[in-house]
Amino acid sequence: MSDVSSATNGGMRFPQVRKVRADAPWVWLARGWADMCAVPAVSFTYGIFFFVLSLLLVSALFLFDLGALVPVIASGFLLVGPLLAVGMYEASRRLEAGLPVRFADVALVSAQSPAQLAFLGAMLMGAMLIWVRIATLLFALFFGSQTMPQLGEFVPALLLTPHGLGLLVVGTATGGVLALICFSISVVSVPMLMARDVDAVTAVLTSIETVRRNFWPMMIWGWIIAFLTAFGIATLFVGLVFVFPLLGHATWHAYRDLVSKS
Repeated sequence: MSDVSSATNGGMRFPQVRKVRADAPWVWLARGWADMCAVPAVSFTYGIFFFVLSLLLVSALFLFDLGALVPVIASGFLLVGPLLAVGMYEASRRLEAGLPVRFADVALVSAQSPAQLAFLGAMLMGAMLIWVRIATLLFALFFGSQTMPQLGEFVPALLLTPHGLGLLVVGTATGGVLALICFSISVVSVPMLMARDVDAVTAVLTSIETVRRNFWPMMIWGWIIAFLTAFGIATLFVGLVFVFPLLGHATWHAYRDLVSKS
């Protein structure tokens, strides 16, 4: 791991971004696991909360005959996940500082830049709403005026018909581009805004620079996040009880490795 000189743009000075090895994401995951084992009650309570929240959201979609949107909303979870995991960043920060970790500490996080964090959160929520809108427009493009079916009917149509496969390919590519953009602007900016008194522009540009300078390690990290999240969702969200706090703790260690304290 090596330091890279801090960037300067138009008189603005940004935190130093470090270069890391390609195997760094596995180190972050191991450190996240250690943190989760250090505070299991807090970590799993946090995970259970989002498991219950996911079930309520899915139940609401089925209640309003929008079951076909479950995959869309589930994939959109990746876009806003960094914001939802802020409590786990705080838990890892407190462990690092030798402070006690109570559930109240992670449920009511006192961010250093609350207004800027809220602004970035609004951006990520906006991206998720854009994704939902794009998905519904793509459905109309490939399926015409057909009413959106229930999930049990939609999955076979998606996998076994030409227009369904077209929707799957185009939708996956479009969602992938949007996910890459959101990942690039949020991967270190959210923990940075929680831990430092900086503005959202500085945090986002630092995050983008982090991805640019560590492209392959960050792509590996992104795929790990996507795979583990998909696993959590595929287990009817039960896996999120474990996956969500693990990735939250690990993301804090990614931020600490990638961005200098100075």
